[in-house]
Amino acid sequence: MTMRMLVSVRSVQEALLAAGGGADFIDLKEPGEGALGGLPVATIAAIASALRAQRVALPVSATIGDLPMHALPRILAQVEAVGACGVDYVKVGIERCPEALAVLDALAACAWPVVPVFVADRGLDAGLVAHACGLEFPALMADTADKQAGSLFDAVAMPELRQFVARVRASGRLVGLAGALRTTDVLSLRALAPDFAGFRSAVCTGDRTTALCPQRLAALGALLRGQAVESLPA
Repeated sequence: MTMRMLVSVRSVQEALLAAGGGADFIDLKEPGEGALGGLPVATIAAIASALRAQRVALPVSATIGDLPMHALPRILAQVEAVGACGVDYVKVGIERCPEALAVLDALAACAWPVVPVFVADRGLDAGLVAHACGLEFPALMADTADKQAGSLFDAVAMPELRQFVARVRASGRLVGLAGALRTTDVLSLRALAPDFAGFRSAVCTGDRTTALCPQRLAALGALLRGQAVESLPA
């Protein structure tokens, strides 16, 4: 199974570079504003419009920003604003807390295709994941908030990630993994075989707030497709 590559971008230029460089999903976020940092709504609309104008048929997602679970009215308002920008999916971070159940219920009932992203720095809440699997979401993801603490694989043990992937897939939803993933994580990702894996740090010239690197993007895409890569950019 070939994993599809989701690449997070923050501008029209980056979106077109990712689309031409082998990305399978284009994800709109501001990496300088947290794990699921949101771009201005006008920027999201401009990127979505530019991709369609260039006849890019790849699915496009966008985050709503890092909002606490107790702020349900704000969450729903931002989902509405981002969904109206013409993206295919709206990503919403789900924290491990009691309020998350009500947030999931409300998101499943809204008019836009929402992808809940479980923030996994303290592990994955099996009850929350099971609840989400019973609701009408197109996909579920696991990600991390603290990108300086290592990758998703440093925060969550392989058996727990394997259970997450299996449970989501059994529910008929797509499953994605992200969280400061690097090229060195590709073997672990292959072992889990999610439908897609999200990257930003691994395809930048420096840290995740710097520019995308076309060479890194191409090398990572080749790795995910199982192609031999003679050398990776330093």
